[in-house]
Amino acid sequence: MGGSGARLTEAPGETRPARGRLGGRMFASLVRYPDFRRLWLSNLFFFGGVWVQTLILSWLVFDVTGSEFRLAVFTAVRLAPMMLGPLSGVLSDRFDRVTMLLVASGWALAAVVVVATGVSTGHTAYWVLVVGGLCLGLAQSPSQPARSTLVLDYVGRESLSNANALNSIVMNMTQVIGPAIGGAMIGALGAPTALWISTLWYALSLVALWRLRRTGRRAARPHTGESFGTLLSTGVRAVLGNRLAAAVLLITLVANILLWPIYQAFMPVFAKVNLGLDATGLGWLLTCCGLGGLVGSLVIAALGDFRRKGALFVVGTATWGALWVLFALSRTTGVSFVLIAGVGLASSAFGVLQTTLLLMMTEPGVQGRALGLQELAIGVMPVATIGLGAAAEYLGVAGTAVVSGVLLVTFLAVLALRVPALLRYSGSDRFT
Repeated sequence: MGGSGARLTEAPGETRPARGRLGGRMFASLVRYPDFRRLWLSNLFFFGGVWVQTLILSWLVFDVTGSEFRLAVFTAVRLAPMMLGPLSGVLSDRFDRVTMLLVASGWALAAVVVVATGVSTGHTAYWVLVVGGLCLGLAQSPSQPARSTLVLDYVGRESLSNANALNSIVMNMTQVIGPAIGGAMIGALGAPTALWISTLWYALSLVALWRLRRTGRRAARPHTGESFGTLLSTGVRAVLGNRLAAAVLLITLVANILLWPIYQAFMPVFAKVNLGLDATGLGWLLTCCGLGGLVGSLVIAALGDFRRKGALFVVGTATWGALWVLFALSRTTGVSFVLIAGVGLASSAFGVLQTTLLLMMTEPGVQGRALGLQELAIGVMPVATIGLGAAAEYLGVAGTAVVSGVLLVTFLAVLALRVPALLRYSGSDRFT
């Protein structure tokens, strides 16, 4: 099965959902494509483990140090493997993608066992937690291009928006389930037990992936004899030479400089300092954000292969930035829960469509490298997190979030005026 897109006939084992029914349209890719369904389940368990462990380790870091800056450094180290995105993209275009995911899940399982052992034996020093975060980042980030390009390999172009929305639902479901479970387990059982229980997520991810191992070679790109350097440079030129794809990557870059680090690093501060919440309250705050994102992803999934994907991407991202400003200014717990749900809802347009647009705008032979560049753009978060952490020492986390949100909305308004074709983009072009 090629990565180029549309299927003209049904593959063996496919089933077609009933047309015209909302539920059938919303979950069409899960019903129709068994291989995608297995990948989706694996992603569900994998990212469930990621969210549980991220909350537990972040809470431990802030509890041990009481420092926003040290929390920012921990987050930066955890996210640093994203800088391997271009290399990961080349590997995704050249080698067996399913094997890459099996290795990632196995490494994650081993890493969390080691970290849980350290915490259980009383080794909760700051450096131990930082090393644990780095190990988990090495399990997650380098596999992302393969994880995302397999979606197109399994479902084709016409189902891509629906499938990516369903993949985004995984992220939001795990944001709903993971933090709530993680926060509750910290309060009831303690961090060591919570970490040990979270190893089950990765074991289940491996089980779901195992049946896909026969399909990975089919999805992988053939060897061309080109060196890694040549593959990387040709991919970069192909992607950045495309004005629309470059605009999408630029939005990803700016959003990951200004806003995503605030969510990744500083939610414990918003919860503990601004709203007076404990670990369980933090879990529910993140759960509300996940619920908002879940609703947004379900809406996009129900839209199917809709028009004006670029407009929804830009406007949704701008709305996300504006809602962050309001959340940062709020000091009322109930209002903050509503606003963070709105943040999650608006973020779904950014989260779903950045990958969908990049895959639609680039040729099949460089799609892994395009998503590798996307991972690199996301990978600025470690550096941006440290910068925002330093700013938060002077402006406070709320003030930093307000400035970042305003800057993001302003940037998007200027970009929309400079590249109006992005707002009109519907994905009707084809690559062969």
